[in-house]
Amino acid sequence: MALYLNDRTAVVRAPDSWRSPVGFHRSLEEYQPTPLLESPALAKRCGLGRVLIKYEGERFGLPAFKILGASWATYRLLAERLGFEPTGSSIAEIAEQFAPLRPLTLVTATDGNHGRAVARAAQWFGLGAEIFMPAGSALARIQAIESEGATVTVVDGDYDAAVAIAAERADDTHLIVSDTSWDGYSTVPTWIAEGYETLCVEIDEALSADPGADPITHLLMPVGVGALAVGIIHHWPQPQGPEPHNAAPVRIAVEPETADCLFRSLQAGRPVPAPGPHSSMMAGMNCGNVSSVAWPIMAAGVEACITISDEPVREAMQLLATESIRAGETGAATLGALIAC
Repeated sequence: MALYLNDRTAVVRAPDSWRSPVGFHRSLEEYQPTPLLESPALAKRCGLGRVLIKYEGERFGLPAFKILGASWATYRLLAERLGFEPTGSSIAEIAEQFAPLRPLTLVTATDGNHGRAVARAAQWFGLGAEIFMPAGSALARIQAIESEGATVTVVDGDYDAAVAIAAERADDTHLIVSDTSWDGYSTVPTWIAEGYETLCVEIDEALSADPGADPITHLLMPVGVGALAVGIIHHWPQPQGPEPHNAAPVRIAVEPETADCLFRSLQAGRPVPAPGPHSSMMAGMNCGNVSSVAWPIMAAGVEACITISDEPVREAMQLLATESIRAGETGAATLGALIAC
């Protein structure tokens, strides 16, 4: 385990173009908020007052939060092409209004959950999907994406190689829906980060419904390329004044020690890649480079960064299982960081 305390933090505010996806997500009859769970066992293990877990094991029928970003970005991308933003009370109603745009194919690179989310969004809106995955991707992850109707290609290289190959597919009928960015490609990754605002709002609402709950003091975020972190930082900006109720939680990023691109970048004060192989069991975080859009926001808005091995993640998963909380390797990463500390 390694810890870096960031001494370059600054006030971060969402840009004027930043839009909330909450109304879109909640307009869908398929929408249900995910629960904010408490883990007394983990709190006891780590000597903490309370440990709360935003459980994303069932989000629009998928086992991860990624569909929030993929659906919102796809909706905005298609609406931009259509010239107006369709409304409706179901996915089918909105998809019908996008029909004049077909045929179109959504393309992305993934370690797992983002690709499946893009494939599901394509299925929702009657589009095709091409997903590129790094060498060594688990068969179960490949099959899960294929079950959404997508075509999966495993590249001869790592996640960053998959990103590069996916980017080459862009044309009039192939739309890139990537959660990482590069020169000339930043709008869609920003929309994906916007999509995660919905889960942040749900956390606020769950805490408001518990009048005896203390404010969140520390918030641990899993970081791959940084899209989720951007959404969180923009939702909980730095405090506006000295009063206790204005205090924002301390934002702590968590990465695998073998894919520590943010950790290295914070140390250097500039984007620095993490050399491979990126072999952690936290497959969804095995990224060698931070997103160029996410980097300046994380550089200013992340107070600390922790890198961990796989072992504390295994312990976290086992501990959560005793409380009937089912978590995957990437989902348990932040809890593994608590144990490692």
